[in-house]
Order: sequence, then C-alpha cells, then structure tokens
Amino acid sequence: MRLGDGVFARRYAELDLTVGLVVGERLALVIDTRGDEVQGAELAGAVREKTRLPLAAALTHAHFDHCFGTAAFGPLPVFAHRACPSWLRATAEAQRAEWTEYYRSTGDQATAAALADAQVVFPDHPVDEYAELDLGGRTVRLVHPGAGHTNHDLAVYVPDADVLFAGDLVEQGAPPDFSDADPLRWPGAVSALLELSPTTVVPGHGSPVSPDFVAAQRAELASVAELCLAVRAGELVSAEAERHGPYPPETIRAALLAVTR
Repeated sequence: MRLGDGVFARRYAELDLTVGLVVGERLALVIDTRGDEVQGAELAGAVREKTRLPLAAALTHAHFDHCFGTAAFGPLPVFAHRACPSWLRATAEAQRAEWTEYYRSTGDQATAAALADAQVVFPDHPVDEYAELDLGGRTVRLVHPGAGHTNHDLAVYVPDADVLFAGDLVEQGAPPDFSDADPLRWPGAVSALLELSPTTVVPGHGSPVSPDFVAAQRAELASVAELCLAVRAGELVSAEAERHGPYPPETIRAALLAVTR
C-alpha cells in the first residue's frame, strides 16, 4: 500500500507481518526482510517492481520473522541498533529451532524447510540512539527510543511523509508480545515515538494506524507496567494482575515473567 510519495507498506498473512519501503533519488530503504530467504525473495521481487535503485535495509529488531530474509537481497548495507547483532548471534539458532518445529507441527513443511535453510545476515551498520540516512532528495531518521519490545528496537521515521515505521513497538490486530520485552520501559519508548509527531504509524504486524491508536496502546502498556510493579512489590498476586490486565491472561503472564528475568 502507498502511504506517501515513494513510501510503501506491504502486509502479509503469515504472522500478519508488515514491512516497508522508502524510495529516494539514489537509494531505497527496505524496512525488515521477512522470515526466510523464500519470503525475502518474494519481497525483493515486489521491491523491484517499485524501484531499480540500489538498496539498503533497516531491521527493526532481531526476531526471525523480521530479519531472516535478508540474504535474499544479496549484499547490501544493513542498519540496526548496535545491540541487534549480538542479540541475533545469541538467539538465532534457538529461534530457528523453535519456529521450524512450529511450522512442522502445523503441517507447513515448505516454510519449515525454508527457515531451516535460511542464512542469517548480521547487520553491519550499527545505530546507537539516532542516525540519519540520506536516500537522495529525502532523509530518513533511524531512532532507538529505548527498550520496549526488545532491548534493541529501531524505528524508521520519514519526516517528509510523516510516516513512522515502528516495528513491534506498536502492534495492531493482536496483543503486544512480551516474550523478550522490557515491560517497565516499553511505555516510555512509545512516548518517544509519539514525540516525533507522525501522521501515520506502521506497526510491525497489522495495518497502519493513527497516533491516537498508538496513544491508546501506550496507555495499555502503562497499565501492564503498573501491574508488573504491583506484583513485584507484593501488592498483587499474579492471578489478580491477569484478571485486571488490558490483554489476555497469557499476555499478562508473559509480561510478569519478563520483569522477573
């Protein structure tokens, strides 16, 4: 879908993943590369229907569904938060094993095989808190707003289009995933994204949303953080927190577990 001049989002049924493309005058930026090289090749083909410019990639974080497709694009600069490569090295094979087994268990042998064979490409252009990337005729901002969904989330803001690619710091259509999260800091990270004043926010999964949607999700995340603090302080037991949370009990359990790690 076109979100502005040279700014596109592409949404997939598989895990409801949403990726992005920003086209400048001399360089195009792919935002996330999908979950294996077969999926990455499909995305690369779709990108080439929009532009023949040289490509770079920005990875919003190191979960497999966002980055195991990078090799399909061939050699290219890969931007990510500075903590992303080490996290990817530490977790890539465990992610591969977990999700290969998941796809096999659901009967999706083709995706299981593609994931098992995927070559993991490690980012080679680290971003600390902030960087600007000149695409020619437009500049995008790469922003680490703080820990949230992971400790290395990276958002991509396109100022001239007022579009923000938020990765999994924002979720549409499903509750946020706390499995590798920092629940206490996540609301602050979303607040930092809202301070950029985007008109359109593209989540890592789901449809593009408005700032009002993001603000409402920030309030939900703040509620989860308060529940986590109350359980940690002994003011609530876990079962009470699960009953009072804004998300399903299993999501609140994951948040509580993340705080105790």
